[in-house]
Amino acid sequence: MPEITAKLVNELRSRTGQAMMECKKILVEVGGDIDAAIDVFRKRGVKASLGEREAKEGRVVGVPAEDGSAAALVEVNCNTDFTAKSEPVLKLGTAAAKHLLKNPSIDIATTSEVSTEATAVAQTTGENVRIGRTAYLPAPTGGTAALYVYNITGKIGVLMAFTGKPSAELIQQIGGHIAFSRPLGLRRDEVDPALVTKERDIAVEQAKATGKPQQIAEKIAEGKLNAFFAERVLLDQEFFNAQVFKGSITNFLKQSGVTLEKYVRLEVGQA
Repeated sequence: MPEITAKLVNELRSRTGQAMMECKKILVEVGGDIDAAIDVFRKRGVKASLGEREAKEGRVVGVPAEDGSAAALVEVNCNTDFTAKSEPVLKLGTAAAKHLLKNPSIDIATTSEVSTEATAVAQTTGENVRIGRTAYLPAPTGGTAALYVYNITGKIGVLMAFTGKPSAELIQQIGGHIAFSRPLGLRRDEVDPALVTKERDIAVEQAKATGKPQQIAEKIAEGKLNAFFAERVLLDQEFFNAQVFKGSITNFLKQSGVTLEKYVRLEVGQA
């Protein structure tokens, strides 16, 4: 009979949500066969493994480095919003983000400390609790990496890398704008070329449908593309809170003496 290792027990525990000692007992009975152990639990009325339950809810948790050298975001997924806002889930997210901040090259979900804690939270809540997407962003040379989390829902997080030293207020304002405006990219060249081509072609055909010749239709299309970029590209967008600043994100940053080099936006349930 194969050795019933702690790793084997934890795997069955994470897949079924059953107690550790019960998992070990069943594994002994079935000779260490995970699939057979799951079948035993199913025969006893366990409807499905925790891992098979769809985890659409969750929270985004972030941790910035104290010196502004980097920041990290982690998405924690589970089955219900009630569990998503619970202390165990938030604690798991914070621990995972701290691990990512220290070692951005590792797969956080598979590290022993994080996976063990995720299993424990799943046991406590009875839900499929797992680490989802992660993001890490270092600061540019001489710059600052910053973090914004929309605390009302806890479902949207933004990492930003600035050249210069942005104020805490500016970080909140730019982070909030990115959270709500959902830009397609920082600059125009970051937008998917296929999408740009599609928008241009549609604009050309719309103009031609009104009787405009090809050359005029293409000029009209360029104007519509500029409007498209102004709506979907971050640096082209008008800042969302005109009471704070009226103008583009580019001018808002320029006025503040900083440059936004890169950002990452994570939202629960969004690709």
